[in-house]
Amino acid sequence: MTHIAVIADDYTGGTDAAAALRRSGLRVVMLFGVPAPGSTLQNCDAVVVGIKFRSIARAEACEYVERTVAWLRENGVNRYFYKYCSTFDSTPEGNIGPVCDLLLTLTGARYTIVCPATPLHLRTTYLGHLFVDDTLLSESSMRTHPLTPMTDSNLVRWLSLQTESMVGSVPLNVVRAGHEAVIERVNGLVDQGVRHIVADATNDSDLDSIAAGHESAVLSGGAGLVEAVGRNLGASLPADEHPMGSRDAPDASSGTLVLAGSCSEATLEQVRRARLTMPALRLDPGDIPDADTLVDTAVAWNEAQDQTRPRLIYTSAAAEERRRGAMAMGPDTPQILEHVLARIASRAVEQGARRIVVAGGETSGAVVAELGVQQVLVGAEAAPGVPWCTTVSGDPISLLLKSGNFGDPDFLAKSASA
Repeated sequence: MTHIAVIADDYTGGTDAAAALRRSGLRVVMLFGVPAPGSTLQNCDAVVVGIKFRSIARAEACEYVERTVAWLRENGVNRYFYKYCSTFDSTPEGNIGPVCDLLLTLTGARYTIVCPATPLHLRTTYLGHLFVDDTLLSESSMRTHPLTPMTDSNLVRWLSLQTESMVGSVPLNVVRAGHEAVIERVNGLVDQGVRHIVADATNDSDLDSIAAGHESAVLSGGAGLVEAVGRNLGASLPADEHPMGSRDAPDASSGTLVLAGSCSEATLEQVRRARLTMPALRLDPGDIPDADTLVDTAVAWNEAQDQTRPRLIYTSAAAEERRRGAMAMGPDTPQILEHVLARIASRAVEQGARRIVVAGGETSGAVVAELGVQQVLVGAEAAPGVPWCTTVSGDPISLLLKSGNFGDPDFLAKSASA
C-alpha cells in the first residue's frame, strides 16, 4: 500500500526526497514527469513524482500538479507532500504559494505546513527566516540567482506575495515544546483564517515535532521534513509491511559514464578532480558551435574508451568560458548543451551503457526525458540526498542524478568507481 506521495518541483529535488524517505526505512518508487493516464504504480510505501515546474508559468505548474493528483488518487494515494528546494527557490509571483493553494483546494485540507529547513544541508529556519549555514538566505549567493533571486529571507513575508491566503508561523520555542504544542498553535492560527503556516526548525528533532499529527493537512518543504514524515510513518507501519530490498549501489565493473552539465562551483571542482582519475572530454561550444557535431564527437570518443572503466563527458565551464560559448552558439546555449548531453546518454545506452551519473538538475531532467524513463526504484545513496535509481522496465539502467551543489569535491570520482 502506498501511504504518501511527494510531488517535487524538479527531478533532482525529487531524488533528494526519495533518498530521505528510503533513509527512513520505506520502499520508495520515483516517477519522472506527470504520470501517463492509465499507467500503474509499482508496489511501494511512498511514491515521489518529480516534475519540472519550479520556474515555469504558475498556470502551467498548477495544471501539472492537478493532473498528477488525479493520477495519484486513481492509484489509491490520498496523502500528499509538496517538496520544493531548501532554499525556497521562487519569485514573488510563485510557484510555491499557488501550488500550495491548489493542493488545499484539491484535497479539502484546512492548511499547509511550510518548512524548507533541511539541517543535513545546513538549511534552517528561525523566526520565520531561512538561513544557509549561518547566513540569511537573502545575503547568500541565492540573492543573485538568475531565475529565482531570493532578496528576502522572511518566508512569511515572501510567501504572502505569492498567495491571497493568510500566512502565519510557528516559532522555535513552540516547536521545542513538542508536537502537541505545535498542533495547538496551528489550530489557533487556522481558527483565525491562516492557511499557510511557516514552521521554525534548526535540527532533526524540531522536524520530528513538526511532522507529527498533520495527517489531514498538506505538508510542504525540503527533504528534512520529508525524512521526518518518513520516520513518523515508518514507525506506524507493521515491521513486515515494508521490508527493504537489496537496492545497493550497482556494480561498477561494467563501467560508468559520467555526464556533467552543471556550472556550479561544487560541480566544477568535482569535474576537476574526476579528470585526474578517468578519461575526460570537454565539449566546448566555443570550438564546436553545432549540437549535432558535438554529439557525434562525444559518441565517437566514448566508443573509443575502455567501456569497463569510468569516463567523463562534460560541458561544465567557468563564467568566461560560458560567455565565449554563448557568443558562438547563441543565447540558448545552456539549453542546447543540456540536450546534447541527453542525446549522448541515449546513444551510450543504445551501445550498452547501463550505469550513468549526471551532474546538474536541468541536465538530469533532459537525460531522463531523452531516455524515456518513467518509474525507478530508489536505492542506496552515493551522497546525502543523491540515491542510485534503477529503471523498472526493460533492461535495467542505473542512474545517479545529482543537483549541481550536492556532493563533496570527490563525488564524481568516487561514485563512478564505487
